[in-house]
Amino acid sequence: MALDRNGYKRKNYDDLLTDMSAKAKEKFGENANITERSVLGILLRIMAWFLSLAWQDNENVYYSAYRKTADGAQLDMLLPYAGITRNLDQYAFGALEITGTPNHLVSAGFLVSKNNLDNFFETTEDVVLGSNGKAIVEIKAVELGSIGNVAANTITEIVNPDADVTSVTNISDTKGGREKETDLEARERASITVEGMGSATTNAIRTNLLKIPSIRAATVIENFGDVPDAYGTPKRSIQAFVLGGTDEEVAIAVFEKKAGGIQPYGTTYVDVIDDSKNLQQIGFTRAIEVPIYIKVALATNNSFPSDGIEKTKSVLIKYIGGTDIDSSVYAGLNMGDDVIESRLIARTYQVTGIEDVTIQLSADGTNYSETNLIIGMQQVAQADAANIEVTVNV
Repeated sequence: MALDRNGYKRKNYDDLLTDMSAKAKEKFGENANITERSVLGILLRIMAWFLSLAWQDNENVYYSAYRKTADGAQLDMLLPYAGITRNLDQYAFGALEITGTPNHLVSAGFLVSKNNLDNFFETTEDVVLGSNGKAIVEIKAVELGSIGNVAANTITEIVNPDADVTSVTNISDTKGGREKETDLEARERASITVEGMGSATTNAIRTNLLKIPSIRAATVIENFGDVPDAYGTPKRSIQAFVLGGTDEEVAIAVFEKKAGGIQPYGTTYVDVIDDSKNLQQIGFTRAIEVPIYIKVALATNNSFPSDGIEKTKSVLIKYIGGTDIDSSVYAGLNMGDDVIESRLIARTYQVTGIEDVTIQLSADGTNYSETNLIIGMQQVAQADAANIEVTVNV
């Protein structure tokens, strides 16, 4: 049986050919010629190959029913049962300074590009140049994804020329572009959210916070005692520590799941209107970001790719959380999670061609050691590609 109490076990091509060959000898006699050049042998092999595809499809159907093994569109259909949907790819936005003839109207959709003409942006609204011939307008990347995250002063080319526009430049980095959430990221986020189904618990509040795409980390504590705790939380109250999201988003998420009569304490307060049209003061505390500095020494072989250094940085950033080389931002570790050196080493081996790894960590960029970094309850570790140094010894 393919499906039993231990799950589904697929027969591969060799298994099917063995079974079919045995059955053929049972029906045609032990002397039946089932070699690969015989007519019967060829027919058996053709049938075994097509049947192996059917078995593979059956296995895919079996695993597509479970969130931890499904992928692609099948995973998308399961995510709502965990109370979330996949975060889709996003456009990058930024600010563009336009210089030209005073009082000239530049219509929305004005197209500009990076100086190498491989990345295009368009203005999102009409703008009139001021009396000094300058104006600042919002631009949006034409292409979805992290490709739209570019450095300041690199968008300088005018794609559709206008005689009254002489120059353009982005006065700041363009940000917000990200790739579609991967299957692994979606599964991990779903696992967190299902822990906090319901209301009036710290897990439920944390889950509601993490459902907001712009929130990268959150934790919620409660004080049962009669005196304030070490984090300043008053007696009989809760405190949420949050990284990311707007003040309004955070406050509403806390309000929706908190228990009645319990004070949400924090260093930031936002007024939220309840169903009775009364103002409720909701408090929370912004997380303290701890920058993580990493020195990686690699021993590699000929399989190490040409972009192996960039890939090494990327796998570390995706695990810890922070900003990658292409300006993509990853959630990574949650609030209060320590940075464990051995886990970083294990992640590094995901890059092909690495034979040995040594990792040193620092929280100040000066003092490095091969020891774990301890992160406080109200803190969250954040890495940046610029703070990771990778050396390679072939």
